[in-house]
Amino acid sequence: MSENNKPVIKNVDMVDEMQREALDCANQALEKYNIEKDIAAYIKREFDKKYGTTWHCIVGRNFGSYVTHASTAILLKPSGKCFIIRGHPSIG
Repeated sequence: MSENNKPVIKNVDMVDEMQREALDCANQALEKYNIEKDIAAYIKREFDKKYGTTWHCIVGRNFGSYVTHASTAILLKPSGKCFIIRGHPSIG
């Protein structure tokens, strides 16, 4: 994966350890998959396993979304794609 495609944190409301996990997980997903739904599914599964089953993950170039605030959320922006990983407010 080139440096241009590595996810970069743009906005976050997570503890440091969870942020690192999100970056690592996003990088692993980008290395394994090319289809956005597969990337999102991988990240969601990994976060569900580690933190419980309350996670949502959105990956894409063009999409609309409306979500309420959660205390654990991160926005990662590799070139051309947006990743949103959101958990239940009781996590983190």
